[in-house]
Amino acid sequence: MVFCPSLHAMSRRGWILFAAMSLIWGIPYLLIRIAVRDISPPTLVFLRTAPAALMLLPLAIRQGALGSLRTHWRAVIAYTACEICVPWLLLFRAEQHIPSSLAGLLVAAVPLIAVLLAWVTRHGDPPNWRRLIGLLVGFAGVAVIVGVDVHGSDLIAVGEMGIVALGYATGPLIVSRYLSSIPSLAVVTASLVLTALVYSPVALTHLPKHLSPEEIASVIILIVVCSSVAFVVFFALIAEVGPARATVVTYVNPAVAVVLGIALLHEHFTIGIALGFPLVLIGSFFGTGGMRRRVAPEAT
Repeated sequence: MVFCPSLHAMSRRGWILFAAMSLIWGIPYLLIRIAVRDISPPTLVFLRTAPAALMLLPLAIRQGALGSLRTHWRAVIAYTACEICVPWLLLFRAEQHIPSSLAGLLVAAVPLIAVLLAWVTRHGDPPNWRRLIGLLVGFAGVAVIVGVDVHGSDLIAVGEMGIVALGYATGPLIVSRYLSSIPSLAVVTASLVLTALVYSPVALTHLPKHLSPEEIASVIILIVVCSSVAFVVFFALIAEVGPARATVVTYVNPAVAVVLGIALLHEHFTIGIALGFPLVLIGSFFGTGGMRRRVAPEAT
């Protein structure tokens, strides 16, 4: 086993990929909030995946990347369900009821869940007292945010966001354990194609009759930047720094979501955000062992 140093020792390439993902996956919450005004969640999932799949499929075929999926189709299906198919639907549904900033903050629990999953699946070291305290502090921060800012029927949306966070934490583990030898382009393309096919029956019969220029722009950016480009960059980040560190982009994503939500959608900076968000950040930092990771040696 090789124990890598803390995040400050990342390569320049790792930092560039980390910064790119922090921004790319911080803006979707704002865009989704705009898009779901007139687009149903299943239709938005289809609109976000189908064009992106069509963009990547010719490239994947040209590179001969899809042939490697034949012996890994179960892992690809599992990854698709955990990272795209289920989380995106629930995220889009949740943003119909809660602010984009709150949705982004709830996803900040992903690193905490990833640590627990890595421990349970024996893909990481058992948490020591420092990490256990970090986990408790982080989840306490989520509880503060939810307890202060969520009321009534919004609790259903919070439950949906909990499933989203669980899926986002599971996806990188599947990639690391079962798909690390597969070209990222193949996995991304297959996942987008599968998700588009799943939602096409509902989406094609529930297309919106009218979209504002703002909604059209949001969907286009979601397709090109937050789907096609994002997954290629995310797989490169996993390969560069490992799955545990890759989920640490969720430390920064919520801050981007909060700033954009307040600045562009006029959402409120609440007491729950002020009190809970720092606890989530501190808890995530210590809960993930100061951003350390463990990786298996390369096969020879």
